[in-house]
Amino acid sequence: MIFLHFTDFQDTQLRQFDILINENQSGPKLTAYNDTWYLTPTHVHTKSYRADDGKYNVTLAATKASVLPPMINALEIYIRVPYESPTTLPQDFDAIVAIKTEYGLSRNWMGDPCFPIKYAWDGVKCSNASGNTSRITSLDLSNSSLHGTISKNFTLLTALENLDLSYNKLIGSIPDSLPSLPSLRVLNVSGNQLSDESLCKNYTGPLIFSRDFDGSACNKPSPSPSRNKVAIIAISVVVPVLVLIVLLFTYFIWWAKRKSNVQPVPTHGPTRDPEPDNVSGSQKSYGYNMNKTENRQFTYKELEKFTNNFKKFIGQGGFGPVYYGRLEDDTEVAVKMRSESSSHGLDEFLAEVQSLTKVHHRNLVSLIGYCWEKDHLALVYEYMSQGSLFDHLRGKNGVSQALNWRKRVQVVLEAAQGLDYLHKGCSLPIVHRDVKTNNILLGQNLQAKIADFGLSKTYLSDTQTHISVTPAGTAGYMDPEYYLTGRLSESSDVYSFGVVLLEVATGEAPTVPGRGHVIQRVKQKVATGDVGSIADSRLGSAYDISSMWKVIDTAVMCTADSAAQRPTMATVVVQLKESLALEETREKGSSNRVSRGSDIEAMASTLGPFAR
Repeated sequence: MIFLHFTDFQDTQLRQFDILINENQSGPKLTAYNDTWYLTPTHVHTKSYRADDGKYNVTLAATKASVLPPMINALEIYIRVPYESPTTLPQDFDAIVAIKTEYGLSRNWMGDPCFPIKYAWDGVKCSNASGNTSRITSLDLSNSSLHGTISKNFTLLTALENLDLSYNKLIGSIPDSLPSLPSLRVLNVSGNQLSDESLCKNYTGPLIFSRDFDGSACNKPSPSPSRNKVAIIAISVVVPVLVLIVLLFTYFIWWAKRKSNVQPVPTHGPTRDPEPDNVSGSQKSYGYNMNKTENRQFTYKELEKFTNNFKKFIGQGGFGPVYYGRLEDDTEVAVKMRSESSSHGLDEFLAEVQSLTKVHHRNLVSLIGYCWEKDHLALVYEYMSQGSLFDHLRGKNGVSQALNWRKRVQVVLEAAQGLDYLHKGCSLPIVHRDVKTNNILLGQNLQAKIADFGLSKTYLSDTQTHISVTPAGTAGYMDPEYYLTGRLSESSDVYSFGVVLLEVATGEAPTVPGRGHVIQRVKQKVATGDVGSIADSRLGSAYDISSMWKVIDTAVMCTADSAAQRPTMATVVVQLKESLALEETREKGSSNRVSRGSDIEAMASTLGPFAR
């Protein structure tokens, strides 16, 4: 393929000429003229053409109408070099990509880790290919500013012979299964802050275990027999006393709760405001203020009635199962019950109720009521009849028809507006912490609403910029900076939303075994300028090119490695509004923008890559 580059510095006279390539061998012929070249870079290229003998004779011949002679600024010839190479074993590839993401490594690790050998990843060594695959045998991450604990993903590299993690900032213990890898011969963890317990272990076999540790903490003298006897007597006296105290204290707490939980259960009336004298001790200790909300409090019997004894199961979340219900006025609802295995306790339940009662927006799922009755905790939401965005992208839960491009952009725009409201519209900003396609629900007219934001954590003050918590996020959507800092901020939601945008554009899951993360897959294709190779194949050519590029570019900005480089959700909303306007114009037929791939290919031979 031949690329020719032109920029003219005169616009008063015509410059027109033919471009003849290997004229004697019936090569391609192009025509160029300077009607749009004035101070503007212009590119002309052939389609797939390759000279049999590898020689290219390019002739610029002025036409009869031309006043000025031919000119050219640059010429490029691209030749595809066939290269059949083995690849890294998918299990090893997935593990090394997970390690890169978890630690936020800034190394230029792209493509296949092992091949071509000339471009193998820095610090990675591989075995000779067996068949069509190779294994990672050596990994050197010394002096790489690694933070946190030693990732269990290292244990997935089962062919490792040499692992160097020295001089980083690793803490905690060494995973038990790491030194037990069948081929591991050298493990170097010097220069970290690992626990003494891990460093004291003596590993059997041929493993060379390098550590900067003098072993003094491993050789503490054992107590003398006389001291042991004193310790045994002390323990035999103190422990029974402590057990007795704990039993008495537990009985007192049980008695107090039993007494405080005896309260009348209303049998009628559309709303219920508990009296302060009747609330439980746990409610009082929380600073009980539920009677100030406008939401309805249901009894457990009422839940059983309007869900028909929890007959219709419609979903499962971290809080517990979700059931379909219908109130006495025929309002459809979704009832989220707290399961016994749920990690969310009473405090998180109250946090969700209080968050939802204070936050109202057309793109956030509304809370209708709740149940707080002894061992039964439940939240009653408006029912979103069309499922989740995940269902429509993956064809799950009975959804068989994929959304068209305009609908997809409309859905993510509405979701972005809801997320922007959480960040900037609330008196105290709310970080969602688990933005994903499953938590974008669709109503009757496919109106999108953000769900599960109630279990998020609000900022403690207007001056606070982040929160340090255990994330409720989902693999594939998590902000890589969290693994380094342990902190979540609004930009963490922006990163997750960027992954959602890439899902919507490509139709692909965030992570695909053997192919890495969707962010890496898209960034590699963006460089080619071919939007057709990125867009969901189910869309065909039914989308506006600029609209698609705007969504992809916005997603790439949202998923920047550094939080400081990511846009705010307000900026994302503006970009998506522009994308939607472009697509709506295409649908109305009032634009001359070409959308079909065949037309694009035809134009590319004379115009070059499209501007984005």
